[in-house]
Formats: sequence, C-alpha cells, structure tokens
Amino acid sequence: MIRVLIADDQSMVRMGFRMILDAQDDIEVVADVEDGVAAVTKARELRPDVCLLDIRMPGLDGLEVTRQLAGPDVADPLKVVVVTTFDLDEYVHTALRNGASGFLLKDAGPALLIEAIRAAHRGDALVSPQVTVRLLKHFEGASARRSAKPPKEPLTARELDVVKAAARGLTNTEIGAELYMSLSTVKTHLAAVQGKVGARNRVEVAAWAWRSGLMD
Repeated sequence: MIRVLIADDQSMVRMGFRMILDAQDDIEVVADVEDGVAAVTKARELRPDVCLLDIRMPGLDGLEVTRQLAGPDVADPLKVVVVTTFDLDEYVHTALRNGASGFLLKDAGPALLIEAIRAAHRGDALVSPQVTVRLLKHFEGASARRSAKPPKEPLTARELDVVKAAARGLTNTEIGAELYMSLSTVKTHLAAVQGKVGARNRVEVAAWAWRSGLMD
C-alpha cells in the first residue's frame, strides 16, 4: 500500500482527494490536515510514502513544507507532490528546487493525480502537461547554460539516451519501452547520471540536460 498524507486548507478538496485515493486498491490515506504546520508535524510522525500538498495554506505554505520535508538539507526526505490551482512558473521552479517529486494543477483530473502519487512512490517525477513545456523552456538559453555544471565524469552513450528521454518527460517505464531496456536498467542509468551531474532526482537530471544544451 502507498500511504498518503493530504494537506489542503479546503475541506471539500481534502474530502474529494480522499474519496479518489481511497477507492484505489494500492493507496491508503493515512491523514489529512488543513495547514502547513500540521502537515510537517504529521508527516514527520507518520512517515507517509507520499505527501500531497497544496501551496497556499495557513501557518506554512506548501513550498516551505516541501523544503522542510524533502529539501536538499533533509537527511531522510519524504516524497512530495504539490497540487495547486495556481499555474505560476515561480511556484513550479520553487517546488521542484525544494525537492518535490511532482507538480500538478487541481484541474488535472483523478487519473493524473493517482499516477503522480504512484510515480513519486516508485522514484519517478510527474509534472502537469500544462506546465511541462514552459518548465523545460525555462532551462534554455545562454544564461541557463552558463549555470550548467559539467558532469564529474563523461556520460556513456546509453546514459545520454536515457537522460534525453527523461528530459522529454518520459517515465521510467516509457524510457524502457522506447530504448528496449528493463526497468531496473533504466533506474541504474538514471542513478549513475544523478551521481555524475550532482542531481537529486530525475527532474534535476532533466533540468541539467536542458541547461547543458543536450536537448538541442
């Protein structure tokens, strides 16, 4: 079972998410809370597999909660999926920089919500299709490329193939199908690339690919 915590200041949203998720055979909602402080407290107490966070909440907003639960300074980070009605590039960049494994708009629909939770649980990342293209374009251009650090050691040809596929938004399963690899092989390549480019997750690997000009 994938254990999920829901944090949203609107009771109707929490109720709706709970109904959708509890109807799945592989997902269990272990708590729902209405503010950011309670989200941090409950998440640290219960250690859910995935935390589903709204951005605008009392106490602490979802971006700060994400940083406290999944940020680069967290010794044992949790998986976080941010779900919001606010389609702002600044929110997307901050959420992913703070360690989020996914970013969805609330109008994305139940199927994408469920897939985002499953993706986060298995180590993938899912971003709403509406914001993916803008997110990737943010990493283009000369200024972004100047900020791209070279890898600690060269990537192999197969690792480059996997990185390019990930940067196009493919999941591990889709990468395996496209490149005729097993799922474990895809994960092995991604883990190796993360070590070489200093990335914490596949979203940062994709960002590095765009910054470095690999997607030209």
